[in-house]
Amino acid sequence: MATWNLDPDVTHLNHGSFGAVPVEILDLQSELRVQMESNPVRFMLREYQPALETSRCALATFVGADPDGLVFVPNATYGVNSALRSVEDRLRPGDELVVTSQTYNACRNAVTVTAARSDCSVVVADVPFPLASPTDVVEAILGVISQRTALVLLDHVSSPTAVINPIEEIIDALDPTVIVMVDGAHAPGMIDVDLGSLGVDFYTANCHKWICSPKGAAFLWVAESYRDSAVAASVSHGYNDGWPGSGSRFHAQFDWTGTDDPTARLCVARSLAVIEKHRPGGWAEVRSTNHELVLAGRELLAAALSIDMPAPDNMIGSIAAVPVPPEPEPSESIFDPLMAALHEKWSIEVPVFAWPKSPQRLLRISAQQYNQLSDYHRLTEALIAELALG
Repeated sequence: MATWNLDPDVTHLNHGSFGAVPVEILDLQSELRVQMESNPVRFMLREYQPALETSRCALATFVGADPDGLVFVPNATYGVNSALRSVEDRLRPGDELVVTSQTYNACRNAVTVTAARSDCSVVVADVPFPLASPTDVVEAILGVISQRTALVLLDHVSSPTAVINPIEEIIDALDPTVIVMVDGAHAPGMIDVDLGSLGVDFYTANCHKWICSPKGAAFLWVAESYRDSAVAASVSHGYNDGWPGSGSRFHAQFDWTGTDDPTARLCVARSLAVIEKHRPGGWAEVRSTNHELVLAGRELLAAALSIDMPAPDNMIGSIAAVPVPPEPEPSESIFDPLMAALHEKWSIEVPVFAWPKSPQRLLRISAQQYNQLSDYHRLTEALIAELALG
């Protein structure tokens, strides 16, 4: 069973933001750093690329992708930016780029910049929350698709509302000429991901969340028809085939974008193996136990808050969001007062944020293998006290 360096005096219910790394993986990363610093030239020029290929192949197998189409990036935001840069020359003035009201802010900003550079417009599909079924998401997105739609950016798992979106159904309904990008930041390790059957053009996701690798490891997968023209957001040696270690020009765009600490991405294969061994049933059991635990936690919160479930169980993975009473008065702090109180008075790390706009707000819980039901009982106790729900 994996062990963690998490502070035992804190109740950690926000794995979804930054993840957490098992001790065994931290030890591996330290070993790799010592190896790198003992002879940086040898490590970077002779040992880095073979180690990268090991991680690439393991990760590709895990997400049902061909290794030829998978590259490492620092995070999913970088992946979205790279995907957008790769298709800018295919966009025409007047085209529409579709996002949703739940698109992650950083990625929505990237789409906005691409639209401005390409003389396109951004169209926002208003996806409701709470919602009754996946159909609500499908109808909201397909309702804004027009003949001018050139690109759609979908969240596999919405960051603010924590719902698993029915992206397969949406993709199947779109015209094949529409470029489809998926921000899967939360998906791998939380839900089963099979890129080979998804029919998407670009898919990016983080490894530091549910795969539990060190921060700085994420991937971008690109469909074969886009690989010859794909470029990294940071243009480097691979642009003119100046990085000979990579197996293809596409890989060369991303495998070396400048000197950095590559150890996070070199730990991904071991991270997959460590978490898989955490449960007798491997990754399937890890996903199912996290799912069951977060649903149990959500039930406790809903009962304390006297609210209906804001989304069906089958749209929840390992994170769940619930509405909490509106903020009583505006605050200038970047931290919601309830979130701050839970941190300072109760030693509970859990996000509370304005949604869809202040003073309305959501609280989002996570479930990972280090959590137990008592964590959510403690959160419920704290909420009853802080919100005077008794």
